[in-house]
Amino acid sequence: MILGTEWVIEAVDCNPAILTDLGRIRAVFDRVISDLNLHVEGEVAWHQFSLPDGISGLALLSESHLACHTYPEFRAATFNLYCCRSRDSWPWETMLKEMLGATGVTIRILHRMIKEGEPTTEELVASRAG
Repeated sequence: MILGTEWVIEAVDCNPAILTDLGRIRAVFDRVISDLNLHVEGEVAWHQFSLPDGISGLALLSESHLACHTYPEFRAATFNLYCCRSRDSWPWETMLKEMLGATGVTIRILHRMIKEGEPTTEELVASRAG
């Protein structure tokens, strides 16, 4: 049984000025959330670092979470989207090339699942405690 799908994304050779611009990084989040019809619970948490000037963002979703970290000193950004409900993929490569100036985007898709006959977490904890 599939519990959820996780997208792990690395964007490289990005425009470093964009990676330090909170408004531009928020725009990526807004676009992912809107295009995939995701639902944010509360407010998106943002932190802008200094020296180096990267940005981290985290959105708690009713579907699970969306996170990002930018590394302007390495011209890179990473994103992670986990959804516990089935949905189409977002065009990460096209959009991050357009929105961040990335020249390369790597996308890994993980399907989180429980296989038939495998013990549940509760069963594993109980067997370790017993």
